[in-house]
Amino acid sequence: MLYLQNFISDMSIFYKPSRLYFIIDALLLLLSFYVVLDWFPLTTHTPFDKYSLPSLCFSLIWIFSSYLLQRYKPLKKQLYFKTTLNLFYVAVVVFILFMLIIHLFFKNYSGFVLLTITSGVFIVNYLYLTLYYAYKMAVEYNDIPLKPIEKRVNARVKPAKPLDERNRRQLSTTIRAHSSEYVLKFLEQNVDLSSGNTLVYVSTRPENLQMIPNYQFSTIIQLEKLNNMRGVNRKFSIVNEKLPDNGRFICCFESKSTRKMRILKNNPKGLNYVFYTFDYLYKRVMPKIFITRGLYYLMSKGNNRIFSKTEVLGRLYCFGFKVVQEKKIGQLTYILAQREHQPELTQKRIYGPLIRLRRYGKNGKPFEVYKMRTMHPYSEYLQSYIHERNSLKDGGKFNKDTRVTTTGGFMRKYWLDELPMIFNLLNGEMKLVGVRPLSPHYFSLYSKELQEKRIKFKPGLLPPFYADMPRTLEEIQESEMNYLLACEQKGVLVTDSRYMILILKNILIKKARSS
Repeated sequence: MLYLQNFISDMSIFYKPSRLYFIIDALLLLLSFYVVLDWFPLTTHTPFDKYSLPSLCFSLIWIFSSYLLQRYKPLKKQLYFKTTLNLFYVAVVVFILFMLIIHLFFKNYSGFVLLTITSGVFIVNYLYLTLYYAYKMAVEYNDIPLKPIEKRVNARVKPAKPLDERNRRQLSTTIRAHSSEYVLKFLEQNVDLSSGNTLVYVSTRPENLQMIPNYQFSTIIQLEKLNNMRGVNRKFSIVNEKLPDNGRFICCFESKSTRKMRILKNNPKGLNYVFYTFDYLYKRVMPKIFITRGLYYLMSKGNNRIFSKTEVLGRLYCFGFKVVQEKKIGQLTYILAQREHQPELTQKRIYGPLIRLRRYGKNGKPFEVYKMRTMHPYSEYLQSYIHERNSLKDGGKFNKDTRVTTTGGFMRKYWLDELPMIFNLLNGEMKLVGVRPLSPHYFSLYSKELQEKRIKFKPGLLPPFYADMPRTLEEIQESEMNYLLACEQKGVLVTDSRYMILILKNILIKKARSS
């Protein structure tokens, strides 16, 4: 008896099912029955009358089997492959049991109809689960610390003896053999290679760095390109931990644009774009889709991945580095970065087409805005970097913002990227007309007075920008201040109605566009 209780407990047969998932599953059953019985050619002219009782029996068996195989646990607590496997098991069990029932009780019913209904229910459920997890993986941040961040004490480099001439020549030979003479000259110009506090590192395994004592090296040089390395975030996190305050890190990578030029140049015309398309889908798209990510790493072992320059720089900033210098040498881009601070979190992020961005709302309360992705991964960490190197253009956007992809530029031009913000509107976090929800960096560029005014009202989908069409950041602030003062003096409803007319006039007649 005790053994049976333990077995039942281990199998977790008895659990509280998710009411929402149960209702969705029931609705998907009804949808499947309707599609098969209404759209498929059957021998009977009254399929709903003939198959009503078998459909009810099928549904009861399906629901009971789904409960026993734990399909009704909350989806947020289940893994995609586990829940889809359970769905497959349910479909097989129900088909076999109902085939026996047909032979015993419903001999005039078709096994083909049963197979079609079972397949239909499985496919509809599978599509629902795939869309659900695709959405979940696209918008969730999944912030997970690799290890607790410890307070740094006496984070100064430890003294070391300089290299003797023999070891200095051997190091130069190693750098020249692995990279090139030009790389050696670049390093000699920026790093004291004779110092005993400089580490030249070739291995692609980040775990090997863990054995190095903290603060032993003031400079760490990674000669192997990042494209051949799995666990790049972990690598940057470990380097950050090992370096002393203001320590320097040099790494290299082949950028996405350089790779494209290389493939197009080295392959016959006409076929080069075919090779590039397949290479891009395999090396860039597959790792970003949660369904194919595991298959990609199984096939490629993570070698020769595609990184955009924006993504590499963003990762460095994410993990506490500041880019000091960039140098293109041959096919590779070399980055000299300086350690500034500890990363807040070592993060595993999923970069799908739909993203959530943290913004300031009413009363300064942070909330998450839904948008379509228009920038390269890790672009959110480069706002200060872009701001330092590029001035703001007309409309308050960054001039030559390399973070925006080609597709993203098109989507921004026609506001396609902002369509998901309708969810925020329905959630009550935003209203139709109002000031833009801003990131902390942009919010810090505004005057203190305007910051205080802004947080008194909900942000909006259509900002006053499209009513006044300001050109500079100062004009944008003046435009928003006028709108907010009007909301205080004349009321939100009256002000929003007036601005709505002006915005529609500029968009529909004057062809105002986002940028």
